[in-house]
Amino acid sequence: MKHEIAVIGLGKFGLYFASTLVDLGFTVIGIDNRQTRVQMAKDQLNKVYRADATNKEALEQVGLAEVSHVLISVGDSLAASSMIAMYAKEMEIPRVWVKAVSADHQRLLYKLGVDEVIIPEQMAAVQLASKVAIPGFLQYATFDPEVSFQELTIDKWAGKSLRTLDLTRKHQIQVISVKRGDSDAFEYTPDPDYVFQPGDTIIVLRNTNTSDRIKS
Repeated sequence: MKHEIAVIGLGKFGLYFASTLVDLGFTVIGIDNRQTRVQMAKDQLNKVYRADATNKEALEQVGLAEVSHVLISVGDSLAASSMIAMYAKEMEIPRVWVKAVSADHQRLLYKLGVDEVIIPEQMAAVQLASKVAIPGFLQYATFDPEVSFQELTIDKWAGKSLRTLDLTRKHQIQVISVKRGDSDAFEYTPDPDYVFQPGDTIIVLRNTNTSDRIKS
């Protein structure tokens, strides 16, 4: 199985993404055409190459075709990011992600067959707005933006069990973990017969678009 991940473009976003993956235990290859960025990244990533990513032969020479994922983060150049994405798809890299600068850029990239398109400013704004709109909001589920994680503290549900509350049917939410009031750790796949106590914390999956204010 392929385990290497490539990041093309080692600006602020690209380098932060790459170094975070390294901290999580992944092998990361960094590629950039600027020597200053390559120099900055060489002590943080497993391998770093100075190469012109708009040149397909250069990408082949650094072994891009052997990675499992690639993130393309080349600044504001729509032409460059689109061309590199096309090369990555031609190399049959399993997962191709690209940072976009606008909704039009995002649509173009999806038409090229890109698997995931990220607009960082948009994502940050939506996450922040959701924290205001949904008390306890944590983040969107990566598999579906219409699903999100929410943290709730038990009050009204104290003395009742998951089985009794029947939250999936009544509120269309799924409890995935419970942290008891006297514990520092979450328990996953909670026992349906566990009786909630005041101050318990639960993490639920919910429909992001519902305006239902859950009173736990």
